[in-house]
Amino acid sequence: MLNMAAAALVALSALVPADTAEEPAPVLEVVTVNGSGCRAGDADIATSGRTFTIGYHEFLARAGDGSSPLDMRKNCQVNLRVNVPDGWTYALAWTSYAGYTHLQEGATALHRVNTYLQGMSQTEYVNHPFTGPFSDDWETHYRPDISEIQWSPCGSPRNININAEVRVNLGSADPDRLNFAIVESSRGAVRVKRC
Repeated sequence: MLNMAAAALVALSALVPADTAEEPAPVLEVVTVNGSGCRAGDADIATSGRTFTIGYHEFLARAGDGSSPLDMRKNCQVNLRVNVPDGWTYALAWTSYAGYTHLQEGATALHRVNTYLQGMSQTEYVNHPFTGPFSDDWETHYRPDISEIQWSPCGSPRNININAEVRVNLGSADPDRLNFAIVESSRGAVRVKRC
């Protein structure tokens, strides 16, 4: 009786398609981190499975206290390569940024993020404004709705671009006092699905 049950299980397992296995773990690579707020090679990068973490050293916008107009806006673009087996596609699942902002009364700051696949149109900007007086740590999150997710075209892999910027506007604040916004780190993850 046990031999018949074992034979039946073997026969049934042959009928179950091999593609019902767990989804594959993508191979994620941070190709570049570059911009006016992050010189090439000047970031700490780590990947683990489908996630990445980046630590920034110079991602700082400032206004007042002798700052130049070029200091008021800084950007940093992250370029991700994702490798998945044939028959699978991928997209950015979420990303978050952490930093610190110090603003006098009358000054404002903005942290802005947008994402897009290489060769495709950009998504809408996600804005996170700050209004002085403000002096605190912050963390912003971007998690696209299902309808906003940009999946890489099946059979035509595209790198994922994440473009972030910080801006500081002096406004009516005292021009002799410093106002700044620092981006210290970012994290994120990709997701996969069948084509």
